[in-house]
Amino acid sequence: MNSSNSLRVLVFTAGVAAILAVMSLLMPKDGVSIGDVKLKFLSAEQIVSAKKQEIKDISSIVSNVNTKETEEKRLIKHKNITNGGVGAPQIVNYEMNRASQFSLSSTGMKALRNFFKKLERAAVDKNKIHILHFGDSQIEGDRMTSFIRQRMQEKFGGYGPGLIAANNIYPTLSYRQSYSPNFVRYTCFGGAKLSNKQYGVMNSAARFTSESVDSNATVQDAWITIGPDNRAHSRAQSFNKVNMFYNSCEVSCLLQVESNGKIIHEEYLVTDGNSHVVKLVFGRTPESLKFNFKSVKSPNIVGFSCEGDYGVQVDNIAMRGSSGTFFGSVNRNSFKKMLNELNTELTILQFGGNSMPYLKDSAAVRKEARYFKSQIQTLKSLKSDMAIIMIGPSDMSKLKNGVYETYPLLEYHISQLKKAALSAGAGYWNLFDAMGGKNSMPAWVEKDLGRPDHVHFSIKGATIAAQLFYDAFMSEYLKFEGK
Repeated sequence: MNSSNSLRVLVFTAGVAAILAVMSLLMPKDGVSIGDVKLKFLSAEQIVSAKKQEIKDISSIVSNVNTKETEEKRLIKHKNITNGGVGAPQIVNYEMNRASQFSLSSTGMKALRNFFKKLERAAVDKNKIHILHFGDSQIEGDRMTSFIRQRMQEKFGGYGPGLIAANNIYPTLSYRQSYSPNFVRYTCFGGAKLSNKQYGVMNSAARFTSESVDSNATVQDAWITIGPDNRAHSRAQSFNKVNMFYNSCEVSCLLQVESNGKIIHEEYLVTDGNSHVVKLVFGRTPESLKFNFKSVKSPNIVGFSCEGDYGVQVDNIAMRGSSGTFFGSVNRNSFKKMLNELNTELTILQFGGNSMPYLKDSAAVRKEARYFKSQIQTLKSLKSDMAIIMIGPSDMSKLKNGVYETYPLLEYHISQLKKAALSAGAGYWNLFDAMGGKNSMPAWVEKDLGRPDHVHFSIKGATIAAQLFYDAFMSEYLKFEGK
């Protein structure tokens, strides 16, 4: 019986091998298209002498990157109200052995140096400035942003994770959040969308009712909780100011804020439909806050912020699937108002990867770059004195004949994005070059610094990439300090 089964397996295997051999001889080199599906098969030559994955040596890039957080004493926690001192920077002796460089036009250089002037005075004058970090899935869950924030706040002051989406859907270690099931997420870049497009700068909002309700609608209860996470980077774990941003409140809506099961604040939201902020100040970091809402019609809750008294806030605004071309989908007045309320002095745009798989030729690449340039110009029109830095795509690999290789048009795509950024008055940081260039992603994956998709960084890899960006940032800042 066993020998009979073994013979059957042998015959079956030989039959399959024979069929595959015939297919490899008959299948055209470029494959066969069936509708929208293209079938390809390895040739006999490719089967016999298959390509091997080459792994680049990136040890000189990643081995000496310092991602250790600066040791610091915990904040002295005090009672009742803030003493205005939550934000002081640490004494950081910055050492930089090597760094990639920002590419800057004269306009971009002028804007960045103006930003540096405000940055160096933030802690001294006890001012607060925001840096908005927009990006695609490469930064979701606060990856990259969280470590850039830690470094910036160590050097220039500031506490807290900054802006938080009203109902965040990405796993993160930077804060804790939960919300009632009736809160629905709306975004300008995918999924459900707001008809009035009033997302503020977060490009997302949450509602616990639809935008239109009938006369028979009943009062709805909803809630959102937020709090610190002890797994976050040290500076993000402490904050004493919590703000809630909302707009489009048209009917009576009661807000009650709880801390440790006790109501500490309540108010009726302003019903003029405009953008407003609820501001709460604490003597120490609140363990958890629960925002309770009661109304027949929900306002747009566009986000929260958790901050210190002064210093730098670096805000993560992740937009999975977005190519960064979102300004046609937002209410620019709402965006501009929040941009100014936050005192935003630098915007980081990290895009370009999502469009890569769909760019079929050089003409498509140039068209995409021109479109992205128009987005930068629109952003500058909303706040002309704001500096903008674009972080280009990382290396991205696609599987070809069993080997991961850089997308053929990626380097040209990067060159065109850089050209677009510079001509629009923004700076450009080349993440692709900084991580090792062409075909470097397989090496990052091998070292557990990249994910198996050969597109995204792991958490550890994102931290190293963030440090490489910060090194380039500090390279420019040290030049500025030298005047």
